[in-house]
Amino acid sequence: MKRKHLSLAIGCVLLSPVAWAQQSGDPAAQDVAAQASPAVAPAQADADARTLDTVTVTARRRTESIQDVPVAVSAFGEEQLADLQASDVTGLQGAVPNMNMVQGRGSANSVNVFIRGIGQPDALQTFDPGVGMYVDDVYYSRINGAMFSLFDIQQVEVLRGPQGTLYGKNSTGGAIKLTTKNPFDNEGGSVELTAGDYGRAEGRFYVSGKLSDTVAGSIAGASIRNDGYVRDAVTGRHFNNDDTQALRAKLAFSPSDSFRATLSFDRTEQDVAPTLGRPMAPLVQTDLALGAVVLHPGSSGDWDYRARTSLAPPGHGQTLEHSGGSLSMEWDINSQWLFKSISSYRRLKTHSFIDIDASEFELGDVLVALDQKQASQEFQLQYDNGSNLHAIFGAYYMRENVPSHQEAYADDLFALAGMPLSFLRTIDDDLTTTSVAAFAHASWEFAPTWTLAAGVRWTRDNKEYDRTTSTFWGAPFSAINETVAFSAEQDWTAVTPSVSLQKAFSDNVMGYVSANRGFKSGGFNGRANTVYDTEHAEFDPEYVWTYEVGLKASSADQRLRGSVAAFKSDYSDFQARVSQDVGTFPVLNAAELDIKGIEFEGSALLGEATLLSAQVGWLDADYSRFDDFRLDPAYPGYDPNLNHDHVPFSPKTTARLALQQGFSLGDSGSLAVGADASYRDKTWLSVDNRDVLSQDAYTVVGVYGVWDSPQYSWQVRAGVRNLTDKHYKTEGQEFASVGNIQTAYYGLPRNWYVSLRYNF
Repeated sequence: MKRKHLSLAIGCVLLSPVAWAQQSGDPAAQDVAAQASPAVAPAQADADARTLDTVTVTARRRTESIQDVPVAVSAFGEEQLADLQASDVTGLQGAVPNMNMVQGRGSANSVNVFIRGIGQPDALQTFDPGVGMYVDDVYYSRINGAMFSLFDIQQVEVLRGPQGTLYGKNSTGGAIKLTTKNPFDNEGGSVELTAGDYGRAEGRFYVSGKLSDTVAGSIAGASIRNDGYVRDAVTGRHFNNDDTQALRAKLAFSPSDSFRATLSFDRTEQDVAPTLGRPMAPLVQTDLALGAVVLHPGSSGDWDYRARTSLAPPGHGQTLEHSGGSLSMEWDINSQWLFKSISSYRRLKTHSFIDIDASEFELGDVLVALDQKQASQEFQLQYDNGSNLHAIFGAYYMRENVPSHQEAYADDLFALAGMPLSFLRTIDDDLTTTSVAAFAHASWEFAPTWTLAAGVRWTRDNKEYDRTTSTFWGAPFSAINETVAFSAEQDWTAVTPSVSLQKAFSDNVMGYVSANRGFKSGGFNGRANTVYDTEHAEFDPEYVWTYEVGLKASSADQRLRGSVAAFKSDYSDFQARVSQDVGTFPVLNAAELDIKGIEFEGSALLGEATLLSAQVGWLDADYSRFDDFRLDPAYPGYDPNLNHDHVPFSPKTTARLALQQGFSLGDSGSLAVGADASYRDKTWLSVDNRDVLSQDAYTVVGVYGVWDSPQYSWQVRAGVRNLTDKHYKTEGQEFASVGNIQTAYYGLPRNWYVSLRYNF
């Protein structure tokens, strides 16, 4: 299979606009069809090697060249994801400007995504994601269960900026679209085995073929295991491991030229040990007779990936069952009109023990168990007059029910003269969300080389919430046990428009300006533990306006491509979960943010077998207002270490440079070697800007090599991730009012792997 990669030197961004337009490139340079095919004729591969591959995306719900879309979008095909050494979606970290995408705090199955300073790191079901996640156009409403394993992916698209007029659910930060392989387009299959350190053992397969002229089917699966890179030095028990099995089956129908349908079923199961972090601040017990007692000192220096926990085996791990089905149907009504229906039902069950304080003490240990059911329906009516007018009209419905049971254990949080006081909190809640929307979008080339696009979306979200929480103190305080309950219901309605104007300066240069509004629904505080909290549980929606100007260009010989975008976002009513008192965690619509940034992506083919790529993002995210009562020195819990000088998960600079070199081995096949370096500026990992929950600037380096047999039937790949063994934090738990909990989670240490793949 012909090697492909992102490419272009960072220096191109410093050139004049005219020179840049002739030398720049898009990082998503790839030929999706070629990547899906198990073999490419060597003669054709040699010819294709002289130009960068064409990239098509569906960012506007129709297939277009990425160079023609007035949207900041990055796209990655199957082989590019392999070159990123990405086994799950968090492997995109570093490959997209101004995006933060890491495993969620203390959870093996959730993902924390921020794009351009906007996201939602809290996996609690009462928060909606800030970045929309889609698989085959189906919206996934929880960041739980969103750590997708990449085992049958055709393409991943990352859209930066508010989305709403074209997508199933409104989002303020952006959207990530995963498209799985189409059985009609990917006949054949592959089997891949991977082994590496930390007990890594993975198997993936994909089989697809036509059952008749009108029916095709596919089945894909993955088994992913590793022992984990965190270990208890006393017991030898391993943590932060993986044991996941996933399966997807698709049946595609095309009984005529005017009708197409795809039925898809998938299921993922996971059963792992707890995911542990590192306590960065001293863990403190409150002794009612002796005062504050330090149970565990704060950590400093490089982590040795050793940890302790009070969650003893068996049964104190994390399990997930995630399954669903979808039916997508398309009718070509005539040469101009197309009708599309996307129906889906999903179910997510998790049972996760999380050691929030990451120690052998019981200060913040919790069980979170939820059983989510989600049904959605989307209708689209698309119009294309064959020349200068495209339009889409749509309606969207989603109903989600998320009952959950939670338990919080804190037997070491309080003591009386050295004797710990037992404490348990139980929580049972039930959230039902009904979201309905109507949207329309049109793109009109009103004059040669000039195109105007505009859209609008109306959304109404209704949420019904019931919550009961009870406390159980041991003697001598059992008399103060209490139960607090409340029910609430609210609607939120929003109108979110979008508009863009683009100009084709030549066949190879396009510029655009755009404005988009995003909306994220309000909700109810899922940690309302006191009567006062229940009376102030409701929080309002978030809104953002983003204004953008961009330029996309390629050289006439298609060896250089690139894009640059500058944007400004006005972000209001930021939903901030803060830590107030013991057991009290209000959600404040506290802030307004002014966010500015510049993004560059490019690719270059140097000679016939050298590919160079670069991405650079610069982000200036600041609070123009943050109303926080805890910052008042008169507040009884005033903490001078608390501030809001920095927006979390929004480093000033993100950059990546990658180089790949190919070699022909004649009758022995071909060899490609590659390396990349990803840089991330200082990053703050908590809303409250705790200094111990920040990560200084760092660079991660990866290297790999790939051998393909002459007919591309066999492939051997080997690589090392985090070559320099950099120790760096990726996430943080901040519950400073509970035992001074400030826990950091770390990225993978240096690790290697070897994989063998057979294509047929």
